[in-house]
Order: sequence, then C-alpha cells, then structure tokens
Amino acid sequence: MKKSVLTRYRIMAYVTGVLLVVLCLGMIAKYAFDMDGAADFTRVVAIAHGWLYVVYLVVAFDLGSKAKWRVGKQLWVLIAGTIPTAAFFVERKISAELDAKVAAGDASLAKA
Repeated sequence: MKKSVLTRYRIMAYVTGVLLVVLCLGMIAKYAFDMDGAADFTRVVAIAHGWLYVVYLVVAFDLGSKAKWRVGKQLWVLIAGTIPTAAFFVERKISAELDAKVAAGDASLAKA
C-alpha cells in the first residue's frame, strides 16, 4: 500500500470532521440562538459537507480495500464521517495502525 492512499484518507478525514463540527455549531446557532444568517451559513456548510463526505467515502473505501480490512472495520471508518469528532479519533487510530505497514512496505521495496 502506498503512503499517498493513507495521506488522502487523513486529509479527507480532517476536512470531513471539521466541516461536521462547523455544521453542528451552525445548527446550534440556527436553532438554539436564532442567529441572523445562521440558516444560510448552515445550508452552505451542509452542502459542502455532503459532497465532501461522498469523497471521504470513496477515499476511505479505497484505503480499506487496499489494507484488506474486515467489513465491520470498514463500516466503522465509513460511518465515522457522520458522527461529530469521531473522524478525528478514528483517523488517529487508523493512521497509527497503518503507518507501520506503510513503513514496512517501503523497507521491503528498498531491499528489492
């Protein structure tokens, strides 16, 4: 597995996670505090998060298929983009796990 696959996943996990947290804050501003402009802000962030979540799904599925994950683990990583802040924790765990595999793969390529 190439390091670029993991890097793409990490970027999309952070982008998706940040947009979801911003969307939640916008929803709180819209419904709890009835702030002016929060509805338009929430609409824009929701659309951006929705489209970028689709990209996150594709990238995470690509990572999972190349890492040969079980279905349950793959589903957990895919769902992490829908739970506020979960994407950050899952990304950290996945990155720590796969960094060793990527380094081992680079070392074996260097020997050949």
